[in-house]
Order: sequence, then structure tokens, then C-alpha cells
Amino acid sequence: MGTSTATRRPGGSPTSTTYFKPAPSEINFGKMRFLITDRPSDSTIASFIQELDRHGARAVVRVCEPTYETGPLQKNGIDVMDWQFSDGSPPPPEVIHKWLQLLKDSFKDHPDKCIAVHCVAGLGRAPVLVAIALIEAGMKYEDAVELIRRERRGALNQKQLDFLEKYKATGELRKLKFKNAKGQACCIM
Repeated sequence: MGTSTATRRPGGSPTSTTYFKPAPSEINFGKMRFLITDRPSDSTIASFIQELDRHGARAVVRVCEPTYETGPLQKNGIDVMDWQFSDGSPPPPEVIHKWLQLLKDSFKDHPDKCIAVHCVAGLGRAPVLVAIALIEAGMKYEDAVELIRRERRGALNQKQLDFLEKYKATGELRKLKFKNAKGQACCIM
């Protein structure tokens, strides 16, 4: 989905700039399924909830500044976690700890549900959390970045890539590497 604007150069012809808003991106690995999105607003929250419902989301992790009321999500049975951290940066250790705990609990207790995660554009903070989960489940750093970028072009800046390259996995999510007998797994970001 894109929007287009046209401007006129002084004394010249109009120029056109097209900005593309990435569609929600689902990332699957083993028992995990993530949905990375951009940030909704109060005016778009109804369509955001519909998107979450299509993916079976049970929780939303918001890692940017709040710009919408969480009540409508909670009324629809979707938990909201506010774990804000600096734009363009990797997450601090306390966010990583809470993130990994959420994934272990959620995929154990709700294997057929997803966890959604979003930042402002869905290109930095949200994808870096998903990459951490993939690495913790046993994926190589390069493969995690490639998978995310295949679904979310332009994701992850150099500072985040440097962090992920040096990230030392604890193996906390190794059990989520393989699908269950029914092949169910989901996490939306």
C-alpha cells in the first residue's frame, strides 16, 4: 500500500515521490510465528485489530512511544506490552529478558496463537526483537537477518546489525525450533 505526492519544481515539471508503507510481515520459524507491523493510531486501530485477528494474535509488543489507546485491543482479548527503547538502537537487556520470557510462556500456553510486535515503521526495533528470537531458537545471525529482510525490505540498521552479529544466544528458545505434531505456531510482532 503506498501513497503518492506530486510537487512542482520552480519553473519545471512536476516530480513525483512515492512512499511505500510496508504491509504487515509474518515471520515463521519452528513453533514461532511473528507479525511485524508499523505503528497504528487511534484512527487505524480497528483495521489493526482485524489484521491481528487474521493472524491469531494474542499479544502486541509496543517498543515505541505510545500513539494509541490500548483499550480496544484489550477488549478484543489482546494483551499489550509497552517495552519502549531508543529508536535505531538494540534493545536493553531488561527488554530482551522480558521478550524471551513472553515467547517461552506464550508458545507453551498458546501454541496456536501469535505475538505481534511493532515500532514506528516496523523496520528497526521490532525486527531486531524478532531476530533475537530466531537466533535464540538456533538460527544463524545471517540467516535471521536474511529471513527478516526478505519479508521486510530495509529492516535493521547498521548499529542493530552489529549488535545482532555479536549477540550471544543463551539457547532459551531452542525448544521452539521445531514445530509440534500439528504444525501450529505463531507470533506477531
